Amino acid sequence: MTIRFEIMAHDGAARVGRLQTAHGAIETPAFMPVGTAATVKAMSPEAVAATGARIVLGNTYHLMLRPGAERVASLGGLHKFMNWPHAILTDSGGFQVMSLAALRTISEEGVAFRSHLDGSKHLLTPERSVDIQRLLGSDITMAFDECTPFPSPREAVEASMELSMRWAERSRRAFVERSGHGIVGIVQGGVHPDLRARSAARLVEIGFDGYAIGGLAIGEGQATTFAMVEATVPGLPEDRPRYLMGVGKPDDLVGAVKRGIDMFDCVLPTRSGRTGQAFTRDGALNLKNARHADDPGPLDALCRCSACTGFSRAYLHHLVKSGEILASMLLTTHNLTYYADLTAAMRAAIRAGRFAEFTTATMAEAA
Repeated sequence: MTIRFEIMAHDGAARVGRLQTAHGAIETPAFMPVGTAATVKAMSPEAVAATGARIVLGNTYHLMLRPGAERVASLGGLHKFMNWPHAILTDSGGFQVMSLAALRTISEEGVAFRSHLDGSKHLLTPERSVDIQRLLGSDITMAFDECTPFPSPREAVEASMELSMRWAERSRRAFVERSGHGIVGIVQGGVHPDLRARSAARLVEIGFDGYAIGGLAIGEGQATTFAMVEATVPGLPEDRPRYLMGVGKPDDLVGAVKRGIDMFDCVLPTRSGRTGQAFTRDGALNLKNARHADDPGPLDALCRCSACTGFSRAYLHHLVKSGEILASMLLTTHNLTYYADLTAAMRAAIRAGRFAEFTTATMAEAA
């Protein structure tokens, strides 16, 4: 047995599922907080779990450089190292090494690059990426791929996608089957529907435990993102989880779930929490704005988080303007709680057959 995925309810293309891993079950649709360096910034593991999250994302590239995958393995694996008892998905490192630009060289073998920390030389191949994720103890391993820059000429996108598919096959062969652990393939193809469909078909032929849609949310715009999801999802198996990588804003999540997506990750709620932005049922708020300075009300009257139940907008404005660490902690707690509650509300709406109504209401709030 690897990971198991069971669909519990449908409403149109939207679905509720349960993903079973070695470290517990995840109800989908689900949002995964990003824990780049074995920590969700400004949050303790207990605080992350209290938001409702049951899976976080770790970063292969950063963890291989510091503290090192072998060191994490010798200390009991990533779950023990970061005191997170629930599931962990690790990215492959492909996106990060591609962003190094002048510091890396791509070949059929993999990516040779210099560390952004100390300039040391490294070679990340599909086999090494998968092995690093095994050493970390990831519940869900991601296949190694190239994230094609946007915009790029079609011929460059096609060549990049084909390389990613060859790397996907090598990643799949390198994966060590074990109970409760799985590997996910990543669809590439830029903004070209036919390339997306071809990539999806190749990954299904190889055979993965789940399928991700990568290479989006990098400047192409929401309408194009949704169009690529619509071009891809029909070619993916119904009985495997679907993960839209790097997305996104609340209305991005709702629109993607409407189109059959199950899982998401994004730095937006945590990064926003550190820069004074809060997501609420009435839209996004900038706590730096002077209009909050005398407001005794909560960020969101319907929110259950500690920032909303214990503090006023005026106090949070004061913390943000003063540069206090507590501002980042409280606003990140709020944003991750909001995202967890949003996905829970989507699950409830799908079960009740009300997802179209929910989508209309949520999009109106976002506007």
